[in-house]
Amino acid sequence: MELVDAPETPIAIFSKNGGMMLLVQAPGYAPIKQVAQPILGIAGIKVNPANNSTEAEVSGVYQDLVLKDVKTGKEMKITGMPKDMRITNISWNDAGTHFAFSNNTYTGVELWVADVVGLKATRLTNGLLNDAYGETLQWAPDGKHILAQFIPATRGAKPVQDIVPTGPIIQENLGVVTPSRTYQYLLQNEYDEVLMDYYLTSQLQLVDFNGQATKVGTPAIYRSTKYSPDGNYLMVQTVKRPYSYLVPINSFPFQTAVLDASGNFVKELAMSATGFDGATGGQRGHSWRSDAAATIVWTETEGKGNTERTSLYTLKAPFTGTGTKIFTSSEGQRLGNVQWGNEKYAIISENNRKERTEKMMVINPETGAIIKEMEKRSSENTYTDPGRFVQNANGTILFDKGNQPVVFTIGPGASPLGDRPFLMKWNLMTNKQDTLFKSKAPYFESPVFFNNNGSIYISRETASIPANYVVINAKTRKEQVLTNFGDPYPSLQGVEKTLLSYPRKDGIKLSAVLYLPKGYKKEDGPLPALVWAYPREFKTAEAAGQVKGSPYRFTRLAFRSPVYWVTRGYAILDQADMPIVGEGKTEPNDTFIEQITLNAEALIDYVAGMGVVDRNRVGVGGHSYGAFMTAHLLAHTKLFAAGIARSGAYNRTLTPFGFQGETRTYWQAPELYNKMSPFIYADKIKLPLLLTHGSIDDNSGTFPIQSERLYSAIKGHGGTVRLVMLPNEFHGYRSRESVLHTFWEQDRWLEKYVKNKKTESK
Repeated sequence: MELVDAPETPIAIFSKNGGMMLLVQAPGYAPIKQVAQPILGIAGIKVNPANNSTEAEVSGVYQDLVLKDVKTGKEMKITGMPKDMRITNISWNDAGTHFAFSNNTYTGVELWVADVVGLKATRLTNGLLNDAYGETLQWAPDGKHILAQFIPATRGAKPVQDIVPTGPIIQENLGVVTPSRTYQYLLQNEYDEVLMDYYLTSQLQLVDFNGQATKVGTPAIYRSTKYSPDGNYLMVQTVKRPYSYLVPINSFPFQTAVLDASGNFVKELAMSATGFDGATGGQRGHSWRSDAAATIVWTETEGKGNTERTSLYTLKAPFTGTGTKIFTSSEGQRLGNVQWGNEKYAIISENNRKERTEKMMVINPETGAIIKEMEKRSSENTYTDPGRFVQNANGTILFDKGNQPVVFTIGPGASPLGDRPFLMKWNLMTNKQDTLFKSKAPYFESPVFFNNNGSIYISRETASIPANYVVINAKTRKEQVLTNFGDPYPSLQGVEKTLLSYPRKDGIKLSAVLYLPKGYKKEDGPLPALVWAYPREFKTAEAAGQVKGSPYRFTRLAFRSPVYWVTRGYAILDQADMPIVGEGKTEPNDTFIEQITLNAEALIDYVAGMGVVDRNRVGVGGHSYGAFMTAHLLAHTKLFAAGIARSGAYNRTLTPFGFQGETRTYWQAPELYNKMSPFIYADKIKLPLLLTHGSIDDNSGTFPIQSERLYSAIKGHGGTVRLVMLPNEFHGYRSRESVLHTFWEQDRWLEKYVKNKKTESK
């Protein structure tokens, strides 16, 4: 309970120029009374009808806020903040003089702005925001106005359902291939459509610092709204009918159009919908070219399979004509991210999902001519990952001074020694790379802000100290410590943490993080253990065997974490590698069961060989796909004493159009789907299995029926199984009561069936 109730370490949100930082404090687990508030499922999203906001597993709500001047280190309190602070949607203007935010009360979402010069916060309007869908608020390019989605003033009372039906509910498909995954909270009838219009329709308004609001455009369900860089236009995507009863709102038809800054219609760009694999024909992916005043960018896909190509188009204001094709991908390749820099250079990538490869090119943004083509690399190879490009505040690539494209990247720095994040200077023409910063033991240091003005902002943590923020002078290496957060988990001090590396029988190197109880010595004898894992898919053994993680990271506890049980005398093996490899023409899932068995055998053999784990008292657990893995390990091996499976999917015939990285459908590979279903082997699950599930889990594929059916099947065959359904919980568990009860269940299970396991007489 002490660990569950430990306060969250504050996180920093830096102003765009790096001069100021907000230290925001997330609340702990919500009380069940709050979590039990009504939730309305509409078109695949969860709406809180009481305040017209989205209810998410991790909602990004903060309950406290402190402003800090980075240069002086001075902390300042902002006056006038909401009394009961539940703030979200925090956004700095470019100048760093103000930040906007919303305050989520229990009856509505309010629009606020804070003046960091005058140190005063103000609620701007009496109108309430629509925080259920789309972009709730954003700064206009002038930094003096906020564009926000408001509940229309004329909305009125919630529509009342007519209990007398007007006719049947009919769906049809006229020969079009439209596969889709399984989703929860979909529309089911006409009344649901009426509710969707009621709760998701917004009126855009432009609000100044005095609270003066001007309507922009007409009420609609806004999927997205984006200003052109010059601020003269708005690109809006609005959801259109017909609505679907089979897919969530993000796959509904939508119109992309350009408005002027006042909301007047300028040009319709496309009517489109997002397909199952994102490869629908026609125009898609509309955005603004971030380095130009007002230039629209989109892609179009041609062909299928090995002949598929993606083309990139641009259209400049005043948006006459049909656009100019500036680039086309190679056959069988899809365009990845396009990153704009300036009038000379842009960076574009193309990738092949099936082969897990990607290639990056420097192009001329006006003509699309390839200036430099980088070597193709495996997207799975973390050791060669160059990182993400550092961007300016406007979203363009940050270039160093000079005529050549010299960029900066921040990467995770995966290596055989573990992750060592870095900041790199990279000449894209000569391929010369200079490391400006790299994490060094015994720290885990990660660059969090850089604008090439002489300083590098990093977060720094160790195995025993949470992340704190430090500014490093890029030339002198002199440091300025910005924060000094202490350890929120004093009862974990003294716990030994080690990053393990060990071989699988076929030579693949695996890794896991081992936690040993405080004061433990090998002379005390081997310990009972808990293995916690989540399978990952790979196309090469080389990528699967790369070391992941770092021994110097501070352990942040969450409802998914198994580390709590190190305080109960267990050896904990967290983030245990469970790679599933399918090289060449074979797919990873072709040998899923065989490979998770090899992974588990390798881990248990290694830690038992170390003398720290009793191989006869090892439990295994996981959440979601980790729960799926757990059920398989109990069905097909005798390596474990018991299992804990949380919010998993166990019958793959209920996810017939794919799952995880599996792209084959049930009808293409029925034997695979059956083999991949632990439900099919329920008669073989005789080892004790604890199942927990949120009663309103809406994650694709992991509906509560998955656990209910597996429980019934195991029970029907005389197995040892317990099912715990957590009221009002999603795929992730949110309430303090649910988390504590889940932990009580897990502790009972581990104590009875792992630590104090009854040994069979010989």
